[in-house]
Amino acid sequence: MPVTVGQAGRAFGAHRAGTVTSVTTIHDHRFTELDTSTLYSIMQLRAVVFVVEQDIVYADADGRDSEDGTRHVFIDGPAGGIAAYLRLLTEADGSHRIGRVVTDQAHRGRGLAGKLIEHVHMSTPGRITLHAQVHLEAWYRSLGYERTGPDFDDEGLPHVPMERLPG
Repeated sequence: MPVTVGQAGRAFGAHRAGTVTSVTTIHDHRFTELDTSTLYSIMQLRAVVFVVEQDIVYADADGRDSEDGTRHVFIDGPAGGIAAYLRLLTEADGSHRIGRVVTDQAHRGRGLAGKLIEHVHMSTPGRITLHAQVHLEAWYRSLGYERTGPDFDDEGLPHVPMERLPG
């Protein structure tokens, strides 16, 4: 279910001028709606950022990408590929969990990940949780998330559990 920039502007409210550039569409798809080229681009971006840049050795393909309730939310890069991406899981208790938030190095600092999260807020009812890398805790707080527990290690990187309650 793509959302055009005009729709995004209405749905997401005001944002600082000049922070988001080259966004034409926010894509929001289930696994079965992704074509193989798009899926490849998503997996490639996740590997470049998490495995190569952050030096994390882990099983990224964890079996949750293809679950019925999982949504893949992303913005295309102007020259192809994926500029920014996140995965939204549906948990057993009906809550949702944001994960795999990633922005291509060439597109960082433009507010793209924030636009994806705002899209999730506008399109997802109920409680939303995430495990933030500790250095991003303040950024997630600025988006309405609160810490729910102590720091923990996730694949060698310090993380903090956070949630955003509806309302």
